[in-house]
Amino acid sequence: MPQDALFGWDEDTTAEAYAAFTRDHPMYSSTSRDLARRAHLADSRLVIDLCGGTGATAEAILALGPADARVISLDSVPAMQRIGRRTLTDPRLSWVTAPAEDLAQHAPVGGVDAVVCNSAIWKTNTPAVFAAVRRVLQPGGRFVFNVGGGFADVTHPNEQTGRTGPSLNTLIRQIAARDYGYTPPPAADRDGPKLSPETITEQLAAAGLTVVDTEVTAQHSTMAEKKAWLSIPVFARPDGDFTHAQRMDILAKAYAQTSPDAPTVTSWLVVVAQRPGGRL
Repeated sequence: MPQDALFGWDEDTTAEAYAAFTRDHPMYSSTSRDLARRAHLADSRLVIDLCGGTGATAEAILALGPADARVISLDSVPAMQRIGRRTLTDPRLSWVTAPAEDLAQHAPVGGVDAVVCNSAIWKTNTPAVFAAVRRVLQPGGRFVFNVGGGFADVTHPNEQTGRTGPSLNTLIRQIAARDYGYTPPPAADRDGPKLSPETITEQLAAAGLTVVDTEVTAQHSTMAEKKAWLSIPVFARPDGDFTHAQRMDILAKAYAQTSPDAPTVTSWLVVVAQRPGGRL
């Protein structure tokens, strides 16, 4: 599967940086609210926040779901959940430290109303996760997740029309090459295999889930938010044999060639699937 920040999450510095980003910038809260809205939570009693991290998506689910709904936030990274437990103390929320693939071991089979996964599904063994989601969902239950446009090989039209200059990633590669002799790998090697809409549909069908809707959305942001995101150690660029300090030096030089308020647009593929039967 695509290789994007698969390792390094169980470090306190990374977890703290990620939590600070979710507090200070709207990206994760905005995408979390969008996914929770698509999950149709009005009558839900139990919802899974899959790969829940520090709880940004769980918070959105709690806000949109019924007052008596319970939420389980499942993630494999103790450092992330330590922060979540400290900052989100809603009694309706439970924390489970486990891989997404093991979901069915930690939720009642056929007893879950919805499963929501924000910004992480492509980092998992998706056939195994889809099968586990199918086991825990009740008939008619929804599974809502998103995939970064680069990993789904989709692009929203606004991503092209909204660009006013080189992307921060492009500038990072240029400066790394100029100052550190960096040679980028070929695009195919750098990006890895894609989790395309067709692949997702096939894997969901094999697991016994039906695609209800897909949409390519555009997340609007700024260069300042993009810089903050790339400052999180697991997201720092470029790949290769660089120290974090070197990556931050490259990022600072690249950012200096932009404007903090310059718009950036990121594409996302949003997928709504359902276990057949029951409610629509």
